[in-house]
Amino acid sequence: MGIFIKNKPYTGKVRAVVMDWAGTAVDYGSIGPVAVFIEVFRLFGVTVSVAEARQFMGLMKKDHIRGMCGLPSVQNSWVQEHGRLPDEKDIDAMYRETERLMIAGIAKHSDPIPGLLETVDQLRRDEIKIGTSTGYNSPMMKVLVPLAAQKGYQPDNVVCASDVPAGRPYPWMCFKNAIDLQVYPMEAMVKIGDTISDIEEGLNAGIWTVGITQTGNELGLSQHEVESLHREELETKLFQIEQKFKDSGANFVIRGIWDLFTVIESVNQCLSWGLVPADSQKGKYEKSSS
Repeated sequence: MGIFIKNKPYTGKVRAVVMDWAGTAVDYGSIGPVAVFIEVFRLFGVTVSVAEARQFMGLMKKDHIRGMCGLPSVQNSWVQEHGRLPDEKDIDAMYRETERLMIAGIAKHSDPIPGLLETVDQLRRDEIKIGTSTGYNSPMMKVLVPLAAQKGYQPDNVVCASDVPAGRPYPWMCFKNAIDLQVYPMEAMVKIGDTISDIEEGLNAGIWTVGITQTGNELGLSQHEVESLHREELETKLFQIEQKFKDSGANFVIRGIWDLFTVIESVNQCLSWGLVPADSQKGKYEKSSS
């Protein structure tokens, strides 16, 4: 591709994707991080629910802990146990435990989500670069990346929250992927993730943003649990998650990474018309859902 000067609409094709890790590419249901947060708070004498642990998923892990500590229910439990509200020293101490337990637990939750490897093969054939962003920090990714590679998943670029000034919802991880992969303009990229903070990250970066409903944090069920659900119950839950993502500004919503190419085709069509991601908020094209 020659040098593109942004004095006219970009009408080329998608050149790169930025994929989240847990719940999007690996760890169906984003099970691993939840178990760690529940255990960390237990170590500090506080019982938290799965819903409380999932509420801030996608953020940098220390920000996740800080968010949980701001929940009234968690604060009440903390006061009962410690006689005061949690402070930054407590958050630092819990983060150290989170890092230790997350590194230990990642190996149990590194399996690729069905359809990932086939999707990667298609991206390669179409010469679309594969970047990643995550709320995990560098030590955690030093464990996860080689494990995923052993199972067939090797993206072109890995960016952690600890590699940039701030994690999601800031756009810095997307921007660093663009720099590392040498891809521009930003509308030539697609962000895929399973949390609201993923959506916000993509929106803030000005790239096409895709929410995943079935394999990620919002549904929060393993593949076996999903397959065991009555179809009507599953459809109801997925519809609710889809609406939540759309209300948050997602350009597209799909069930899993296996549906990504329906989005790539739609984005390519939008780009050929000279549209940008923000045009979805102006009603210039219809949001797509699988």
